[in-house]
Amino acid sequence: MSELPKLSVIGTGYLGATHAVSMVELGYEVIGLDVDQAKIDLLRAGKVPFFEPELPELLEKHVNGGRLRFTTDYAEVAEFADVHFVCVGTPQRPGELAADLTYVEAAFRSLAPHLDRRALVVGKSTVPAGTAVRMEALLQDLAPNKEVELAWNPEFLREGFAVQDTLRPDRLVLGVHSDWAEKTIRSAFEPVIKAGTPVVVTDFATAELVKVAANSFLATKISFINAMAEICETTGADVTQLAEAIGHDARIGRKFLNAGLGFGGGCLPKDIRAFIARAGELGVDQAVSFLHEVDSINQRRRARTVDLGLDLLDGSYRGAKVAALGAAFKPNSDDIRDSPALDVAAAIGRREGQVMIYDPQAIETARAKQPELNYATSLEDALDGADIVFLLTEWDEFKFMHPGVVGKLVAQRKIVDGRNVLDPVQWRQAGWQYRALGRP
Repeated sequence: MSELPKLSVIGTGYLGATHAVSMVELGYEVIGLDVDQAKIDLLRAGKVPFFEPELPELLEKHVNGGRLRFTTDYAEVAEFADVHFVCVGTPQRPGELAADLTYVEAAFRSLAPHLDRRALVVGKSTVPAGTAVRMEALLQDLAPNKEVELAWNPEFLREGFAVQDTLRPDRLVLGVHSDWAEKTIRSAFEPVIKAGTPVVVTDFATAELVKVAANSFLATKISFINAMAEICETTGADVTQLAEAIGHDARIGRKFLNAGLGFGGGCLPKDIRAFIARAGELGVDQAVSFLHEVDSINQRRRARTVDLGLDLLDGSYRGAKVAALGAAFKPNSDDIRDSPALDVAAAIGRREGQVMIYDPQAIETARAKQPELNYATSLEDALDGADIVFLLTEWDEFKFMHPGVVGKLVAQRKIVDGRNVLDPVQWRQAGWQYRALGRP
């Protein structure tokens, strides 16, 4: 292996911290930067400020090993590294659909004045098409060394699998404008490329579009099967059998055809809405209307889940003890951003249900967002005396509950399977009233 360049990672949130730790695991020396001193102090102590499997062990290993360090000083980063990965967040603007690029622009503006030798800055943040051109102009304007170049390398991390997705990605997309930039970014992924990862070299605009296009396609697939669930509910069909049948078609495939509460988290909803906003700015109206409906179908499933519970409780949640199993938007995560599970629990609370939430990892993040709800410390505590149970996040702990054992804890054997992961025959034979989206 040739001598590997030294790397910096600007922004140590979910993407940045994972990228920094994983690149050290691949053999690089890395310095991570964040403007949040408290976050830097945690990382220096080998502690991850969020839940992600494998990451805590690797962070502690590499901080102690000396090949990974953290700072708040842009000058230190510029002096140390040859390639700088910008990994800051692009949240949805409050009250708008568009992405907030404040943090991206701030990172470029803060780094550029310290780049006094040739270097490559690599954007990994998910941004609207056209952002890279603006950031390239900003670098040329502010960097002392005018040979500093830009590349765009979108990330495709799945929460719960982020370390493996960095170490063994299914593809690398490299948006570049020169042979030197391509050669340099390839050197920053040399072990990954040598392991056989496919590489797609593109222009800036295509690289910017890849992530939002991929997420929009996945969201469309989820919303499609949820639209079919709406039809199944009116015809008496079973959406799980429908998904299995059409999933055998190799052109369609079974993945992401799981009807239920739909998608959430910090990527798919935000990226779709930002894509809608950018398509609107570009005047691509058909894309706007199409993606609006994808988002709308997804949101409708949350309200429908609340309605299923009302059907089991004779039309009112008032005073009912409700066990809400799950708060994170998906298992193996503590992320409650745009979480369907937490939205459903909060909606029931607003209808005067006595909601008790349990999640193996997301209790504290959920409590910070919805402090008015009640939180259990165990599955058994959440179920104790419940009039109705909602399975809202498909943690294994919930998927493999035994209906007979659970039945001894609750006051009434009524359950809404918001993720279609339980066997309705087994639960009904155990005396439960079972309801699920898109099933008879």
